[in-house]
Amino acid sequence: MKKIALIPARYAATRFPAKLTADLCGKPVIVRTYLSTLESEVFDEVVVVTDHREIESLIQEVGGIVFFSETEHQSGSDRIAEAAKELNGDVFVNVQGDEPFQDAHSLSELVKVFEDSQVQVASLMTTIQDDAQFNDPNAVKVVVDQQWDSLYFSRSPIPYFRNEKIQRNVFRHIGVYAYRKESLLTFTQLSKSYLEEAEMLEQLRLLEAGIKIRMVFTEHETIAIDTPSDLERAIEFFKSGKGA
Repeated sequence: MKKIALIPARYAATRFPAKLTADLCGKPVIVRTYLSTLESEVFDEVVVVTDHREIESLIQEVGGIVFFSETEHQSGSDRIAEAAKELNGDVFVNVQGDEPFQDAHSLSELVKVFEDSQVQVASLMTTIQDDAQFNDPNAVKVVVDQQWDSLYFSRSPIPYFRNEKIQRNVFRHIGVYAYRKESLLTFTQLSKSYLEEAEMLEQLRLLEAGIKIRMVFTEHETIAIDTPSDLERAIEFFKSGKGA
């Protein structure tokens, strides 16, 4: 089973323009992401998929592989699908370009579930830490069945605890996805769905189409750089030695 990590790296960003080229303790964010993914030793290939020559140049300077995206895309999934069409692989993992500290154990466990031939798509989740995060619409919640396949994703707090005495097992979705090649290409050919439009969560398109997503639990906390303050937090994390 050939495993390929695809890192979508779009230069433009609404909240933090050019964030992927911002300096993170001596290296640009996208280079940190590329190197931590490569150093996980989980993948047969790691490819950065970008629409910008500066990002292409930065990755090539460290000996990395770049697929230059010629098409305008609405999402990172659409961008990596363009690359996946041209690559020979079985399982493709969408690693977010703005998450510079990838975890080898989490990525390994994610691709391992594809040993089950029934699994077509997989993703990560972790425990929700507190009520503030549970109620935060920016923290996407997920509920699963007994096989750890997702039942639903929502920005709302789910499940609702009518029974206040029951132990709360609540999970936050981490947006790292793994796909079999045909499932990725099928996904990006589907029209946007009603629930996807309502919640603004593209993974709901898969559920509405009847495609299951196998969830993999991790205790690894990612740092996604969406704002300048997130970058400051990532710098402090790196300086602490945890991200080195």
